[in-house]
Amino acid sequence: MTGQLDTAVLVAVLAGGAIYLCLSRRFLRVLLGFLLLSNAANLVVLSMSGDPTGRRAAMAGSETTSTSAVDPVPQALILTAIVIGFSVAAYLTVLLYRIYVDSGSATTTGLDEADDAPGEQAAR
Repeated sequence: MTGQLDTAVLVAVLAGGAIYLCLSRRFLRVLLGFLLLSNAANLVVLSMSGDPTGRRAAMAGSETTSTSAVDPVPQALILTAIVIGFSVAAYLTVLLYRIYVDSGSATTTGLDEADDAPGEQAAR
């Protein structure tokens, strides 16, 4: 298989696994699904940048032409996406922990049971 086909299959597997996990009722699986989806999106951006084999890094003042230098924009986008994905994952982790502490359950069915007892929330 070619390099692009390998990458496309890997993105499809990551995205499929991420969607499967995100549709789960357990919060930890939703978090892991989000992380997989974030990595699949980063891989898509990286694969769009092209094959860097035989190209030099773009440097100021050098005499390389634009066709012989690697485009630094996709790399910068991926670094930004990694930071944003990490911060959203940290926020989601804290949010899911707080939901677990408040409801006492790590599933979405536990949230339905916690909503049925409004007097319990008012007593706190």
